[in-house]
Amino acid sequence: MEFLNATYLALFLIICIGFIIGNIKIKGISLDVSAIIFVALLFGHFGVELPDILQKIGLILFIYTIGLQAGPGFFDSFKENGKNLVTIAALIVVSAAVITFLAIQFLAIDKSIAIGLMAGALTSTPGLATAIDVTQSPLASIGYGIAYPFGVIGVILFVKLYPKIFRINLTKEEEEYEEKAHGHFDIITRCNFLVEHESVIGRTIEDLQIGSMTKGVVSRVKHKNEAFVPKKNTVLHKGDYIRVVGTEDALKRVELLIGPKSDVEISFGEEYVVQSYLVTKTELVNKTLGELNLKDNFGATITRVRRSGIDLSPRLSLKLQIGDKLMISSQKSSAKQISKLIGDNKSKLSDTDFFPLALGIVLGILVGGVSLSFGDAFTFNLGLTGGVLIVAMILGRIGKTGKMLWVMSGNSNHLLRQFGLMLFLAVVGTNAGSTLVETYSQYGIKLFLIGGVITFVPMVLAAIVARLFFKINILTLLGTLTGSMTSTPGLAAVDTMTKTDAPSVAYATVYPIAMVLLIICTQILGLIF
Repeated sequence: MEFLNATYLALFLIICIGFIIGNIKIKGISLDVSAIIFVALLFGHFGVELPDILQKIGLILFIYTIGLQAGPGFFDSFKENGKNLVTIAALIVVSAAVITFLAIQFLAIDKSIAIGLMAGALTSTPGLATAIDVTQSPLASIGYGIAYPFGVIGVILFVKLYPKIFRINLTKEEEEYEEKAHGHFDIITRCNFLVEHESVIGRTIEDLQIGSMTKGVVSRVKHKNEAFVPKKNTVLHKGDYIRVVGTEDALKRVELLIGPKSDVEISFGEEYVVQSYLVTKTELVNKTLGELNLKDNFGATITRVRRSGIDLSPRLSLKLQIGDKLMISSQKSSAKQISKLIGDNKSKLSDTDFFPLALGIVLGILVGGVSLSFGDAFTFNLGLTGGVLIVAMILGRIGKTGKMLWVMSGNSNHLLRQFGLMLFLAVVGTNAGSTLVETYSQYGIKLFLIGGVITFVPMVLAAIVARLFFKINILTLLGTLTGSMTSTPGLAAVDTMTKTDAPSVAYATVYPIAMVLLIICTQILGLIF
């Protein structure tokens, strides 16, 4: 195995083998990218070592990109499900502390080892730092080392097997989450109407306030066999036909206001075009559709906005994001000007500006290093992971500051996240694997079993409570469990099971809370004993 002393060779060999194993499916279950950690455990057992700096870099990249993705949806999620998710996180951490207390009290486990076991079982490095500080003993590190491997593996196996055991349809859960996450947006359709009601004849579209009254968008008007894109001052005449884009409810309101539905085709002449434009201009991020003022400037109408595979109704208050696809009706002569305004440059979506990325990470590290003291008994800081996560969520929510764009395209985010995750899993696995057998030989199976109980029982308890009392989407629940267990590898395992951001948002919601609770429980256990 001497040739594996070449760090770069060992690193990429672990990743390659991990991907091969991760793609193997047994009864529909596969480990995906999380298989890397199991390969790393084996390599670590045979003496392969990887620099700890790779773990730190990987962790920072993974957590930062998770925070950027989760930021926009975090506050809405917390507002809607915050109470339930916090309850689950509290249940997991407190029950872990209770089991640790019982182990010290009735199984004669050394206090320092037991508190270290709790930190390892919940895979919390800030928890270990607190445990060492509270106990002033190196035994906390030994306890952490004993429980950590199962803490990592146990969470991964639990979240992978949970949907299979309860026969949960993840595709259905994804659809339900997407529907809820996008504000219950119904399918956007279009329909033609005959202008017939006396109350609208001879009045302009602006006077009728069709958009605000019906939530539909008038994309075409046909008057005397001539079709055109309407303006605010377009007058509706009896016998005209209009095309409206909107939800089913919006179209029903248009029918009540304008007149009956019609099968008459409203086709533009050669001078008009309907096409999609990609938002790639950073200056447009956080601007509303109303601020574009396409109708006045170009006589153009935005008929729909497609974002993350979902068609959104083009409300004037809707804020633009990089990668939005706008469907616009306009004259051919205006198409180039509109394209220039929007950006419409696909290649720009693959560009990543590393300055905002690096600056955001620096801010996260600085915030994580700030300590708050509450008397002599309690000191708290967010640590590396907490600081980077919270700063990334805030920056993801802000979107941009001046000309600086904090967010990045979906493809760039995914690539950096996967790269960071691979580095993190490889180093964590080799570190844990190097001491696994020796620790078992020295302390026997007793401590391993206690560590396993601290990992497994709180998750089972939380899953039962969530299933009985809280109506939480399974993807959100799994993200909540990994966040409550402060398990980044666990989140990675869930992340490969869905295309939605549900696990990431839930993880980001409860992680800081779980970390604070764990630090408090660790200090309480240290004071009690």
